[in-house]
Amino acid sequence: MTGNGSMLVSVLDGPGQLRTEHRPVPQPGTGEVLVRIRSVGVCGSDTHYYREGRIGDYVVTEPLVLGHEPSGQIVAVGDSVPAKRVGQRVSLEPGIPTPTSAQTLAGHYNLDPQVRFFATPPIDGVFSEYAVHPAAFCHPVPDSLSDDAAALLEPLSVAIAACRAGQIGLGAKVFVAGAGPVGLLVAQVARISGATAVVVTDTRAERLEPAARYGATGAFTATDAPPAGAPFPGGGYDVFIDATGAEPAVIGGLHRLAPRGRAVLVGMGADSIALPVPLLQSRELVITGTFRYANTWPTAIELAASGQVDLDGLVTSRHGLDDVKAALEAGGQPGALKAIVTP
Repeated sequence: MTGNGSMLVSVLDGPGQLRTEHRPVPQPGTGEVLVRIRSVGVCGSDTHYYREGRIGDYVVTEPLVLGHEPSGQIVAVGDSVPAKRVGQRVSLEPGIPTPTSAQTLAGHYNLDPQVRFFATPPIDGVFSEYAVHPAAFCHPVPDSLSDDAAALLEPLSVAIAACRAGQIGLGAKVFVAGAGPVGLLVAQVARISGATAVVVTDTRAERLEPAARYGATGAFTATDAPPAGAPFPGGGYDVFIDATGAEPAVIGGLHRLAPRGRAVLVGMGADSIALPVPLLQSRELVITGTFRYANTWPTAIELAASGQVDLDGLVTSRHGLDDVKAALEAGGQPGALKAIVTP
């Protein structure tokens, strides 16, 4: 924060158009805190907005601040927030639901139609030095977690939500499409949940190299995959989790499921997919989607703080606010997993 109470922010004006500017530091209102942002993970959705200017119905029509995977430190509090929270290191859960909506009251606050989510037009994200956020969604983290790991509790929450949706239990055989950060975290959470076999696939061979470190018992690329009709690991999976959003990956994963298997669609890609209806009927398959997460942060913090999940190991590059362009383009580099912006 500068002497005149301004902060530096990275702004997206349109596809491929980034700039930095100074804005006034926001002030926390009732129930809110002001957070000095320390680390922000770069997500595929950030990159998509940067390249395309839209994701589905969400279109960048005015300047937008990207970034929705933040951690930081509370530096001021608003009314009704205990002063003792100043100084706390926190991970920010990026969605702000309507407190009284039917979905929020049912415990599914991620499905609130009016949820305000960082970096989803027209809501600004946190590629900025400071941000105001509801105190209830700023989760204290232990000193054993780095700022980067505290930020990456967000993609870990995506993985937790996916594994919960898949109802993974003891002895499960799990097939994961996509070896990016979410796919790797899904593999690790699946093993923690009791899966005895977790096979990860990706189109890029180099992305499979860290899979064993994240719990995978096997890995293959699309070109060296066993036929779906072959015995395990070709088929016979109890749960399939797609972290790609690509139609070929989704269809291929469905064919590898055992009868009464469950498919969880996490990746966002194709707007529609032609499903193999006879396969779904003859095997009584169950398909569900996940939309972000709800009630995952306490579990995510415990898994990361206990060392059961390695979040720091995902970080492959770090960038300042004047280098956000490089951060958004880093995913295309060989071996890249997670870029971090450090405001």
